[in-house]
Amino acid sequence: MVDEVDRKLLKLLQEDATQSYAVLGRAVGLSAGSAHDRVRKLRERAVIRRTTIDVDPAAVGQGVSAFVMVNANVWVGDQPTRDALLAISGIQEAHIVAGAASLLVKVRTATTEKLQATLREIFAVDGVTGTETIVVLESCFERPVDVR
Repeated sequence: MVDEVDRKLLKLLQEDATQSYAVLGRAVGLSAGSAHDRVRKLRERAVIRRTTIDVDPAAVGQGVSAFVMVNANVWVGDQPTRDALLAISGIQEAHIVAGAASLLVKVRTATTEKLQATLREIFAVDGVTGTETIVVLESCFERPVDVR
């Protein structure tokens, strides 16, 4: 389980993962070594899955964002489907969902033409019978995981 100190460390790391262990330790009342040990254990337990940076998609030519509901006539939670979706470079996220659709994918591309090409690739995945696309006009915000 994750205790209150771990939650504080996670929140601080989500705000800025480049903070030193000394700074993190001071913020939660631990030594730098103890903070380092806690973070290491959070990584070992896969509570922290990865450390990365947040890149502005538009600044790197990926300004078109869309959510695509994917319909299928087969179960899409198997490894071949996951591999096929992972091979499509425009897909940023893929989620098996309950409801009218089988999958929900988040797509980022440079242009609407590239979005259309990505949709063709999705439609070519075995078992996919249709898609419904919602193009994002503007993102209000995106939140990190709430670790309260």
